Amino acid sequence: MPQNQFDGARAEKIAQQHLKKQGLNILDANFSSRMGEIDLIMKDMGTIVFVEVRYRKNSNFDSPLETITPDKQRKIRLTAQSYLAKHALQNADCRFDTVGLSGNLTTATIDWVKNAF
Repeated sequence: MPQNQFDGARAEKIAQQHLKKQGLNILDANFSSRMGEIDLIMKDMGTIVFVEVRYRKNSNFDSPLETITPDKQRKIRLTAQSYLAKHALQNADCRFDTVGLSGNLTTATIDWVKNAF
């Protein structure tokens, strides 16, 4: 596995652990459809939370969260619709969160944004 893929997988695991500590429960990870992929799907009380995780070792130019473009947001929404349909959850409450990690992953700064888009 190339280093950037390894770092991405590790960042997703760190984000998942962080969200679990905040009371969320994991439903799925790396859910893919023809539209795209969602890093984490979690449950916060009765709400399904679709989470995009971004990691930047060096955030001098953009913060990790600034890299989630409107096109990426659209793909995440369409993938979320696919997940909801697949699991017969079309009427479920849901939201889209982001978790940005920056710096060294062993001491990363974690920025969790609820209802990010």
